[in-house]
Amino acid sequence: MGDPRKPKKKFETPRHPWRKEQLDEELRLLGEYGLRNKRELRRHETALSKTRGIARSLLGATEEERKRLEPQYLTSLAKLGILSTGATVDDILDLNVKDLMERRLQTMVYRNGLAKSVHQARQFVTHGHISIGGSIVTVPGYIVRRDDETRIAFHTHSALSNPQHPSRAQPAGGRPVERPVREEVIRKESELPPMPTPVPREVVEEARTEQPLEVELSPDEEVAGPEGEQKP
Repeated sequence: MGDPRKPKKKFETPRHPWRKEQLDEELRLLGEYGLRNKRELRRHETALSKTRGIARSLLGATEEERKRLEPQYLTSLAKLGILSTGATVDDILDLNVKDLMERRLQTMVYRNGLAKSVHQARQFVTHGHISIGGSIVTVPGYIVRRDDETRIAFHTHSALSNPQHPSRAQPAGGRPVERPVREEVIRKESELPPMPTPVPREVVEEARTEQPLEVELSPDEEVAGPEGEQKP
């Protein structure tokens, strides 16, 4: 066991990383499967290389070892959904990296129609909206087993479990999902207050020309001055 502060690299880099055809293919796979960076692609390529290496070792093993180990290994790959039932060792050598990436949870969420795009599927997974058999899985690169394909769904506590959620994908026909309209209180025209009638111009001019009212005080009333003096 190595130093936990220095984790071991889990992928291998290609021998010729600067080939133009290889770089173009890698960029296409990153966009098609919504990968974050090339490290995720390298992990799947390394896993594929190990899988094909085991297949080549089985082809070179003795008949007794091959009869004992080959069914077990083929069964394990069939449970993961990488191979079909009844496949042979030669079928393992025909695998490519896309066969492994199709088993990613992110890809399965998009293929099952739970997301509008593969990038949105990654967001749903990382945010904890997707569950497998009721258990939340937040790893987009999780390899889904064949038995768990039909158990992928939105978690019951997620807001996306509501079919009317606006972020949910549209049905196959392309028609948007009908959503309930909120009931709003709309007053009828008869219930609205009457609009104020405009004031005629003659009335406005007459009000402007009127003299201000003068209030006459009785002789008995006195008004206090600014310094508290009494003025008659």
